[in-house]
Amino acid sequence: MTLRIVGFSGSTRRPSRTRSLVEAVAQELSARRAIDFVLHDLVDAGPGVGAFSREALPAEARAIIADIEEADALVVGSPVYKGSYTGLFKHVIDFVDPLALAGKPVVVTATGGGHRHALVVEHQLRPLFGFFAAQTAPTAIYASDHDFTDGVLADSAVRARVTQAAAELDRLLPRTAPRAATIKVA
Repeated sequence: MTLRIVGFSGSTRRPSRTRSLVEAVAQELSARRAIDFVLHDLVDAGPGVGAFSREALPAEARAIIADIEEADALVVGSPVYKGSYTGLFKHVIDFVDPLALAGKPVVVTATGGGHRHALVVEHQLRPLFGFFAAQTAPTAIYASDHDFTDGVLADSAVRARVTQAAAELDRLLPRTAPRAATIKVA
């Protein structure tokens, strides 16, 4: 059995640095073990993502939420907007069944314009997933604009944190029988 890892990038555009950071964690994890990786961007949720009930969400948004709930582990990321994760990122997470994330391994990541937002991973994202009783990896990752070159994570210190977080996620996951990895990008 290959574990299913779901990535969720809270970005409203593609390509994005947030998506690139989430992908970097998944690629590092896939170098350690076979995984099935599915990546969603907030933009995939569709224009009706602001609905007031889960039932009123567009089918695309409901599918993202179902993937998040059914995943064996998550790699999530949000761009920083005014010192926190984006409102629509939080809105999607608000529809997730709290029991579905209990004990689920999660790597939290964020991207922003500068280093003054670096603590968003500790002061915003970690408590958010703590509410769900998810098991967040000890290493959270923040990357700013200057850590990327042509949309690809290039900074060696941030890459080291990606490696460390992927290793921690690997240790949090159960051992499974080997199988070829697949990566499906939405």
